[in-house]
Amino acid sequence: MTIHTPPPEGGRIVDEPLEQALSRRYLAYALSTITNRALPDVRDGFKPVHRRILYAMHQMRLNPQAAARKCAKVVGEVMGGYHPHGDASIYDALVRLAQDFAQRYPLVDGQGNFGNIDGDNAAAMRYTECKLTPAAMLLLDGIDQDAVDFRATYDDQDEEPVVLPGGFPNLLANGSSGIAVGMATSIPPHNVGELIDACQLLLERPEATTEELVTLVPGPDFPTGGVAVEGHAALLDAYETGRGGVRLRARWETEDLGRGVWRIVVTEMPYQVQKSKLIEALADLIEHKKAPLLADVRDESAEDIRLVLEPKSRTVEPEVLMESLFKLSDLEIRFPINMNVLDATGTPGVLGLKPCLQAFLDHRREVLIRRANWRIAKVEKRLHLLEGLRIVFLNLDEVIRIVREEDQPKAVLIARFGLTELQADYVLDTRLRQLARIEEMAIETEYKELSDELAGLKAMIASPAKQNALLKIGLTDVRKQMVSPRRTTIAEAVDSSAFAAPEAFIPREAITVILSDRGWIRAARGKVDDPSELKFKEGDKLAFLVPAFTTDKLLVAASDGRIFTVGADKLASGRGHGEPLRLMIDLDEGAEIVGLLAHRPGGKLLIASRAGYGFVAPEDELIAQKRGGKQVLNGEMLAALPATGDHVAVIGDNIKTLIYPLAELPEMARGKGVKLQSYKQGGTADVTVFSAEAGPDWVDGGGRRRNWPDWRDWLAKRASAGRQGPRGLRKFR
Repeated sequence: MTIHTPPPEGGRIVDEPLEQALSRRYLAYALSTITNRALPDVRDGFKPVHRRILYAMHQMRLNPQAAARKCAKVVGEVMGGYHPHGDASIYDALVRLAQDFAQRYPLVDGQGNFGNIDGDNAAAMRYTECKLTPAAMLLLDGIDQDAVDFRATYDDQDEEPVVLPGGFPNLLANGSSGIAVGMATSIPPHNVGELIDACQLLLERPEATTEELVTLVPGPDFPTGGVAVEGHAALLDAYETGRGGVRLRARWETEDLGRGVWRIVVTEMPYQVQKSKLIEALADLIEHKKAPLLADVRDESAEDIRLVLEPKSRTVEPEVLMESLFKLSDLEIRFPINMNVLDATGTPGVLGLKPCLQAFLDHRREVLIRRANWRIAKVEKRLHLLEGLRIVFLNLDEVIRIVREEDQPKAVLIARFGLTELQADYVLDTRLRQLARIEEMAIETEYKELSDELAGLKAMIASPAKQNALLKIGLTDVRKQMVSPRRTTIAEAVDSSAFAAPEAFIPREAITVILSDRGWIRAARGKVDDPSELKFKEGDKLAFLVPAFTTDKLLVAASDGRIFTVGADKLASGRGHGEPLRLMIDLDEGAEIVGLLAHRPGGKLLIASRAGYGFVAPEDELIAQKRGGKQVLNGEMLAALPATGDHVAVIGDNIKTLIYPLAELPEMARGKGVKLQSYKQGGTADVTVFSAEAGPDWVDGGGRRRNWPDWRDWLAKRASAGRQGPRGLRKFR
């Protein structure tokens, strides 16, 4: 048995406070996520995984003219040489670079199943093949000419580029998205022709404003097309600050079927919306009657998108139908703009349109100068060799003699003609056929051409104006190669409030709302004549039975003083047991339902608390827009009743009864209210509102309803103690 002795004290054990250790390690993780995973570089628009994929494919010589190779081979090269992470993440990144519905300008030419707009996944990497596209070659152009810095790979066995040369502004052309620790990025794709026009303007006038640039780049250009309806002012603000968003709608057209019959055909989807999931969502809206204007949806897509929407009625305007669906589904999305990127120093920051384009131009200028310096070194070396050959031609006979007769011809040549060692080696390696007269002329021509080129390169490096001219020529050439018509239409901002809400088109049908004691709610068609025939889950029973219409909003009063709003059209069918009401509203665990009624516009409710306080509240002020409801009463709510009469009757826990005019209660939207009845101990047991003409009635212990002809004997001032009620009176409902 082997005994492992612990390391000596002070060896691998570090004494450090836990708070500091966690903070330091989490900060390191956060920085790694920000710089190496989530945020793209402003210069080439890439995250490390995408940059490594393209560089590995370049090293494998998978250019557009070459034969495609298996994606598994590419993923293996990337994982083994540059990106020490899982193969699934690398392949997912490669697949996205090849999808024409995800990338405005695909950088990988994929052969095989690379997924589709329905959301289907790509085939396994062993089945698919890939190579680079011409657009990718533009981004890599010059990488072998010292255009960018290189750094050691993770295992120090090779080198990888810190950034690609970037022939066009890929960051904005293809966009990017990612989530890091404490920050995220979301950059929409744009039209590269418009971006290059904006770059040309910045080269001519660096002081150009964002507003001038937006005239050339009016908005994003998504690969799936669509219609952007955000508005010029909002987009200008987003491009100025680097933060904002753009509303993007599906492109649609009306198809006339004759005799007044028509249907909608959707031909372009919003960016990153999966068609299959959208169809499921629309079908779900139809099934649950949440899209009252839509009768049917079906997919007739082949190579092109063709989504057919059938209206419920030919009398509805197509624009109204589509506006309702834009509100209810992903036929309209809001794509966030958050241009959070890494600058040339690796520092994250949110940049606007102009700083992003300027950073790209600065990078291209640096690439241009570095390639020029690389070329200068090559030209100077060649000129140096040609100078040696020129000396040889001037002294050809002597050179031949030295080579033939001397034991050390190299040393003699260096001493005799002042050649360098490099020139001497080159002269000695020269073939005899190159010493012909015609070759001498060719050498002179080459020497002159290279001398002119060298002078031109040095002049360009010294002149920013000449650099700008070359940058403009290069961008113009790229624009010709990548020209592509705009796919996304930039439309005027649409005010959807001008269109009626979808609820306005819900068919008005009579229903009966059934709420059980355990909180299960449903809606039965028409009127329920015999509540005793209603069926509930075992141990459950009827709590509320409310007549209403499908167009009504239901007010649900809870014991915690809140009132919730539920659309009657959203209730489950009365054929089953319904569904829990708590799934529709955020009701606290300990709260109970104390009231359920259909909202009457302009109506009023009597709100009463268990402690004996109350007030009259306008129903229109009680409608809640959120699941959390609206806090109405400060205290435990006892009842929320329609204030349809002119008198209030209150019963206390002490069985004393008090009646007084309803007008003695104040009208308010929320609060504690005023005292309904005075008690030495206990609180309110029940309350009701009635009209003096009809008089009140009450329910005895046997469940029978009793008249109360002499109720006026209990009339007194509000907040009085009251007196003993009729024998058996305990509640009104």
